[in-house]
Amino acid sequence: MYVYAITGSDHPLRLDGLRTVGGIGGSLSAVIRGGLAAVVSPAPTELRPKRRDLTAHQELQERLMADGAVLPMRFGMLAPDSATVGRALEEKSEEYTRRLAELHGTTEFNLKAARAQDDLLREVLSESEEARRLNELTRDGNGTYEDRVALGELLAKQVDARQRLLAEQVVQQLSSLTRARVEGPPAKDDFLNVSFLVARAHAHEFTEAGQQLARDFGEGYDFRLRGPLPPYSFAA
Repeated sequence: MYVYAITGSDHPLRLDGLRTVGGIGGSLSAVIRGGLAAVVSPAPTELRPKRRDLTAHQELQERLMADGAVLPMRFGMLAPDSATVGRALEEKSEEYTRRLAELHGTTEFNLKAARAQDDLLREVLSESEEARRLNELTRDGNGTYEDRVALGELLAKQVDARQRLLAEQVVQQLSSLTRARVEGPPAKDDFLNVSFLVARAHAHEFTEAGQQLARDFGEGYDFRLRGPLPPYSFAA
């Protein structure tokens, strides 16, 4: 059984016309226990993150969110049968009910940010006398193996410190518009990967603040703001 989300049992659950993960239409249903409901469908024989299935999963979350609070499950949540889902609702009723109340009227935004590595290295070399000295030795071919190792270690340390500072600055400037945040590990050249929980009433204001922040940092930076999204990062 494929599990999409948990809502209150009084949620409208307008499931008509929505596709299911696996492409089987018209088989969405709800497992209801007490004040909670879990939206489910038969699980596909072979579950893979195909585009159409990811889209179906997302469209259902958005439909549910339009009508009330939702605990969205991430793509790929399976259960053996409806009885197992029902037991989970009963056993964690208090926890799920509390989270639904906390997430009422909220949405999630994810922000990833990167800075051009060449730009960052130029900044380090311009501001660190020791880095410049070691770089000149290495570049001229007069440096030793130890000089090259020392330069590499110094650059790595400086880049890491500056990226941490940048991440703190970005998060601090947006935090006044958010209720909570979850930071994840940055990938590749990113120095920031953070999800914000934002009141839906302030979603537009938050989007504008993120766009203004990207303009303020300017060239050499790559800001990618996604949202509004179902609050996946805050459902657990």
